[in-house]
Amino acid sequence: MESKHNRVCPVACAGSLDNRIRRWLHNPQKILAPFVREGMHVLDIGCGPGVFSAPLAGMVGNTGKVIAADLQDGMLRMLRERIEGTELEKRVRLVKCEENDINVHERVDFILAFYLVHEIPDKARFFRQLMNVLNDNGRALLIEPKLFHVSRKAFATTTRLAEESGFHVLDGPRVRFSWSALLER
Repeated sequence: MESKHNRVCPVACAGSLDNRIRRWLHNPQKILAPFVREGMHVLDIGCGPGVFSAPLAGMVGNTGKVIAADLQDGMLRMLRERIEGTELEKRVRLVKCEENDINVHERVDFILAFYLVHEIPDKARFFRQLMNVLNDNGRALLIEPKLFHVSRKAFATTTRLAEESGFHVLDGPRVRFSWSALLER
């Protein structure tokens, strides 16, 4: 999902994605608890080093599954090392995305796209792919960074593309320094 025009956060910066301050600012439990229940199948698209994947795996419990998908092998390797030898390892399946393909084909109940969509060159294609894997009555949470990355106008354009792909767009939860939208199938 990388292009010459869109910069993907490099693996070398993964520490800035996963640290105590970040987990305080963007507390996975607080953000995701209203949307994720035990037994759900969840897609964490653009999972990075697993800031949200590991907590999601705890939230879905023994009967749920998390698909953690990322473009970069290095990010997936960091997540694998994080969950290796824990009970979460059985609940998380790692998927390597391609530049224009999320490479996920199984159906899910919930999708998290946290600070990702602004990096994707073909957003309309991306939203169509999400629509194809989301179960009926499924929801996706789209969260984008306000500071230095995504303007109000750009976020409005992104949510319009989601609507054109078939999603019903609702206001998302308040997330510090972020725009958010809840997308329903």
